[in-house]
Amino acid sequence: MGLDDKIKNAAEKVAGKAKEAYGDATDNERLQAEGQAEQSEGNLKDAGENVKDAFK
Repeated sequence: MGLDDKIKNAAEKVAGKAKEAYGDATDNERLQAEGQAEQSEGNLKDAGENVKDAFK
């Protein structure tokens, strides 16, 4: 996995965590769900990159 990919995935997870926390604080279920989805997407991208690295 390239450093750029790691940084992008980490940023996506942090942004998702922040969005989820803001949704929690404001009782906004849509923001909570979007934040969780962004975090999951970042985790999935990390997993995909790890699989690609394993087959190199």
